Amino acid sequence: MQQKQPNVIEMITRSLDKLRKSDRKVAEWVLSDPQKAINSTLVETAKAAGVSEPTVMRFSTAVGCSGFQDLKIRLAQSIALGVTPTHAALQDGDSTQVISRKLFDFTLTSLDWARQHADIEKMDAAVDVLSHARQIDFYGFGASGIVALDAQQKFPLFGVPCNAHTDAHQQFIASSMMSEGNVVVAISNNGETIDLIETVREAKNHGATVIAITGRRGCSLSKECDLSLVVETLENTDRYTPTISRIAALVVVDILATSVSLKKEETHRDRITSMKERLSRFRSNHFDNG
Repeated sequence: MQQKQPNVIEMITRSLDKLRKSDRKVAEWVLSDPQKAINSTLVETAKAAGVSEPTVMRFSTAVGCSGFQDLKIRLAQSIALGVTPTHAALQDGDSTQVISRKLFDFTLTSLDWARQHADIEKMDAAVDVLSHARQIDFYGFGASGIVALDAQQKFPLFGVPCNAHTDAHQQFIASSMMSEGNVVVAISNNGETIDLIETVREAKNHGATVIAITGRRGCSLSKECDLSLVVETLENTDRYTPTISRIAALVVVDILATSVSLKKEETHRDRITSMKERLSRFRSNHFDNG
């Protein structure tokens, strides 16, 4: 699959947690106002970021540019493409209107990035596994646990027993009861949660097929699973709540659920339609009686 090359704002965003402390100061200053960075000299940039001029040069090469001038050129190209900087652009004193615009813009940009980098072949493989599952368990902690609970609301519609576990002990107990034909979907943005990895190993030891939904390629969780769906976003989870990764993972769950639904026989889809109509009437009756 051919992937779109990341522009420099995306590169800076994704490199934040890997940069040296001094280089990161430059990154955060550039992201806070890319247009100002374009119009600044090397001396001005170093002074504004509170670092030395060689540090600015080193930062430029660290994010894939040949030098400071190349960095400014590529920043201008990114702005021309309408790419929005990360949450680092949020500043003290931003109004609710400004925060709303920045976060909506960043969310849309990040979701588009995830869409462009999605591996459809692996999604197809996951759909096939889920379509033939005798039981499906979804595991996740924190924001990933919210994704697991959302999945639990969707997949029982397909007539398959489905559980969501957001506690490590519950996950391990459930994994120890797995057998062939059962599927575990392990959700973790960073893919390095030790308890989840141990649980996945337990599930596989008992014959379950394990699918990972994660935000990092080559993470420890991916290496333990039969299938890994990587949902890349432009987020820096070391500094901010992983809101964007959660939204992207929710979209992936919707893709999987919809694809599994369309693989079912038409009679089953008719049952789902009928159930939703009855549920709507059920809600209306309760609302009227309330």
